[in-house]
Amino acid sequence: MDQLHSTWEAILSRVSRLVNSQSFQTWFKPTRLVKYEAGHIVIEGPNPFFVDWLAEHHKDKIKAAARETLGEDVTVEFTAPTTQKRSEERKIEKAVRGIVVKESVTLPNRVHLNARYTFSEFIVGNSNRLAHAAAQAVAEHPARAYNPLFIYGGVGLGKTHLIQAIGHQIMLNHQEMRISYTTAETFMNELIQAIRSGVTLEFKEKYRSIDVLLIDDIQFLSGKESTQEEFFFTFNALHEANKQIVVTSDRPPKEIPTLQERLKSRFEWGLITDIQPPDLETRIAILKKKVEKENIQIPESVIQLIAQNIKSNIRELEGSLIKLLACASLTRQEINTDMAMGVLRDIIKDNAPPRITVQNIQKAVAQHFDIPFESLKAKTRISRVVTARQVAIFLSRELTDLPLAQIGKRFGGRDHSTILHSFKKVSRLIETDLAMKKRVEAIKEQLLS
Repeated sequence: MDQLHSTWEAILSRVSRLVNSQSFQTWFKPTRLVKYEAGHIVIEGPNPFFVDWLAEHHKDKIKAAARETLGEDVTVEFTAPTTQKRSEERKIEKAVRGIVVKESVTLPNRVHLNARYTFSEFIVGNSNRLAHAAAQAVAEHPARAYNPLFIYGGVGLGKTHLIQAIGHQIMLNHQEMRISYTTAETFMNELIQAIRSGVTLEFKEKYRSIDVLLIDDIQFLSGKESTQEEFFFTFNALHEANKQIVVTSDRPPKEIPTLQERLKSRFEWGLITDIQPPDLETRIAILKKKVEKENIQIPESVIQLIAQNIKSNIRELEGSLIKLLACASLTRQEINTDMAMGVLRDIIKDNAPPRITVQNIQKAVAQHFDIPFESLKAKTRISRVVTARQVAIFLSRELTDLPLAQIGKRFGGRDHSTILHSFKKVSRLIETDLAMKKRVEAIKEQLLS
């Protein structure tokens, strides 16, 4: 056994260069080499789930490290202690650690939520009205309204606020219900730890014996096949038992790369709704509520300044206000428009819309229509080029302040009437031709992004 131990230590030394320290401690430290003969090695892990995971994710690394250490190619076999032996070990582990898993998962409403993330603190606007209404319906009638409820949207738009607001409301209205709020990353980490410790049955019990599962950032499961597998069975168990599931993501299910088709299908069983960036009125309302809650006075002009310039997400909007208040407090300055412009100049500059020129437009259109850039200025009458030129002229009139004569100069010296004709033609065309409308909107979106 001493020889096997030293051989395995030498192999592990090489493995440690191929993985990060956390993976090494989690997946390699609990293993041992139990057999090596005739180009064949047998590695033992603490339980079957552990070795299955190790084989699926790290077998190639072990083979490479073994070949380098032993000077020959080897076949690798994985094994785990017998069921009886492992059962005894598990009893000892539980006795030592005092684990009584069922007690921890059957206590109702034992869930940690941010106290600020309630429905009363959520500002409703056109960008989030449907998601808010759906969340309220689920909170009032779990597993009867929309199940699952899938909320998606960009960073900082309020997805976590809404999903936790559901949790708060259910705790108020249905005190008997058992709720679990977690992130997809935490779900995965708990699964890994359960596999490593040989307590996967307890892990399954924890997540399948609840009444409401709230899981944030499901896109984290992208590419993580084993975790997707476990979540799939957890989803099925809960749904078949008529338990509520709420999921958030930064994109709709069909756009999450390498997400299993069967999971995408399950998410489509319920309601999929999105949250968009807040419009100006909603941004103003968010800032005013924040100011009111902090019991401070800020001129309307400053609120308008922040709301008009910070458009991307709520987190950045509130962060700008906090930065302004902190600066005013530290420097003892009065908050006014000039002061706000100075403090937030970098943020406002970063959020300023891109400056669009005719040349930018010409390049984008040429790329979209797959034609040479210079052909937009040429006299050619090739149909594809003519259409592209007219679209470029239309967008130049729409997105720049240049007069028609100046636009004409940038298109090979075409006169005022030709430019006006092109603009009117495309204006009419996008009213009747859906394909052309989508094409023009796609180029416009590219230019404005």
